[in-house]
Formats: sequence, structure tokens, C-alpha cells
Amino acid sequence: MPLIYAQTGSPVIIKKVGGNTETKKFLEKLGFVTGSTVTVVNEVQGNIIVNVKDSRVAVSKEVAGKIIV
Repeated sequence: MPLIYAQTGSPVIIKKVGGNTETKKFLEKLGFVTGSTVTVVNEVQGNIIVNVKDSRVAVSKEVAGKIIV
């Protein structure tokens, strides 16, 4: 399922990162890589705030839809 449907507060494991090459590289630099664990913290104004690698990162719903967990 896409990250946008993950339950707030529940850790999930990334199974696949979709999108074009540029998007994949951008997400990889933020820590969104296959096999890593992320937790949705909150949703604010169309953005999803996620804990990834001990950091909080906000991604748009469009980008979060490309992250399969």
C-alpha cells in the first residue's frame, strides 16, 4: 500500500520507491530506501510528516503515494 494510507504512529517498512529517476534519488537521499522503517507522524496541509532515520521529513501526498510500504 502507498505510504499515504499508513496508520499514524505505526512503523512500516518500505518495500518499493516509485517515480522517475530524479524522484527516486531525492527520496533516497532523505532516507527512503527499500527495507528501511518509517513512521507517519502527522498530516498537515496536504503534506505527510514522517520519521525516517531519526529525522522528521515532510513529503507531499503525491510523493508519499510513490512510496510503497
